[in-house]
Amino acid sequence: MTLLIASDSVRRRLVAPRVRRTFGRAAVYAALLLWTFICLFPIYWTVTTSFKSAVDVTQAHLIPWLDFQPDWKGWRSLGLSPDTLFGTSTARSEFVNRFVNSIITSVGASTLALIFGSLAAYGLSRFRYKFAWMRNDDILFFFMSQLILPPVVLALPFLVLYKALALLDTSFGLILLYTLTVLPIVIWIMRDQFNSIPIELDEAAFVDGLSTWGAFLRIILPLAFPGMAAAFILSLVLCWNEYFFAALLTSTDAKTLPVMVASQTGSQGINWWSMAALSTAAIAPLVLIGIFLERYIVSGLTTGAGK
Repeated sequence: MTLLIASDSVRRRLVAPRVRRTFGRAAVYAALLLWTFICLFPIYWTVTTSFKSAVDVTQAHLIPWLDFQPDWKGWRSLGLSPDTLFGTSTARSEFVNRFVNSIITSVGASTLALIFGSLAAYGLSRFRYKFAWMRNDDILFFFMSQLILPPVVLALPFLVLYKALALLDTSFGLILLYTLTVLPIVIWIMRDQFNSIPIELDEAAFVDGLSTWGAFLRIILPLAFPGMAAAFILSLVLCWNEYFFAALLTSTDAKTLPVMVASQTGSQGINWWSMAALSTAAIAPLVLIGIFLERYIVSGLTTGAGK
């Protein structure tokens, strides 16, 4: 009897931690599923709304083929439905123009920010600077502090400056502004990336006869590619979604997709189906980038995290 009681006690002590681990894992998965639902529901709502009619939108029908019958009304208003795709459409021409403007401004600004940000980050990582009371960390904080200012504070100065320089309603003006906007983020990411690369590689390159530029271009940059990819993608997303300055500094020629999305209003109010279709078409490239380049984003943003 004593042996049976002892064996039951040992069994309970062995089973209890296993049960706790199972419940703990189930709670974690349940929390992750809930968070996934919360994050993805706005995208689901946007995509399904693009296939709704006015009645379905106002009655908040959610599930296709159960709550409502999908319709191409939203896509038809943009000339992107199957029955209008190969015909002439003023709305589709405007969408294509805005889409091209978004690509030009986002890619151009992200490329410039990556070039200048990588150079600045490499200097802050490998050299020691002294400017008045400022040292390397102070200079980095100065760059990052530019993100503290709300955009509305800079609205009037940029409006006056761009008017004087004839940069209003130009893609070049938006590229310059977006470059300044995402430059601190690129510097921050790339500095951590360069700090994770041993400085002995630079010294070995110098011994082999390479200059500072040679070591940077031929040795360090290839090793920092994951961070560069992450910085470029993050900059691209931020520039692609920027609305405030695009609405303020453009009117017709350089208008981007976010401005076009916000302008989907009619005499009867907001055309939710058109706005949803346009939003779906606008976020589709970002979704594809996130899916196919996820490993670069994760590896670039987590570099040096264990230090």
